[in-house]
Amino acid sequence: MDYLKSVAADRVVPVEIGSQYTDANWSQKMMRFSDFINQHILQQEGAPAYLAQHDVFYQIPRLEKDIIIPDYCYIEPKLTELYTSHAHDVIKNAWFGPKGTVSPLHQDPYHNLLCQVVGSKYLRLISPLQSDLVYPREGLMTNTSQVDIDRVDSNQFPRFKDANYVDCILEEGQVLYIPPKWWHYVKSLETSFSVSLWF
Repeated sequence: MDYLKSVAADRVVPVEIGSQYTDANWSQKMMRFSDFINQHILQQEGAPAYLAQHDVFYQIPRLEKDIIIPDYCYIEPKLTELYTSHAHDVIKNAWFGPKGTVSPLHQDPYHNLLCQVVGSKYLRLISPLQSDLVYPREGLMTNTSQVDIDRVDSNQFPRFKDANYVDCILEEGQVLYIPPKWWHYVKSLETSFSVSLWF
């Protein structure tokens, strides 16, 4: 924490307030990085806060020197329509938050290497071949399921129980490959810092 505060203390970053972006009381707030660490990581005051899907490495180039992009990210996979605009870029995002922060069940259009730097996370993965069983939302959030994994309402979502899934715990120092369009739910089991590499 001291290192992050020394490198990024006065930088302003977008922080999600609430345990997950599908909650009715979810909001976003701009904060100094050091205030985020002090209030929401060290003290854990108020509602959970999450620095989620933010390219802090572009914003703070000194931090980019602390990560290594694996050669695997530069292997040319078959390009999908959504992928072609980033064919040679690796999109780097940081995920930093206290225990209990959640990325609800959703899918992304990219190959993803999820690298666990600090702490651990629980993940559930579901094949895109079972998309009809996860009840995707309509409108702008079609990549996000209506089902709350922590409180599944089997009356409202009766087919969800038929979805096959894989659960895993991603520990500090481990990397998980998530293929494009695979549904995944992620929950921090403790204070956690992760880096996702989309390619």
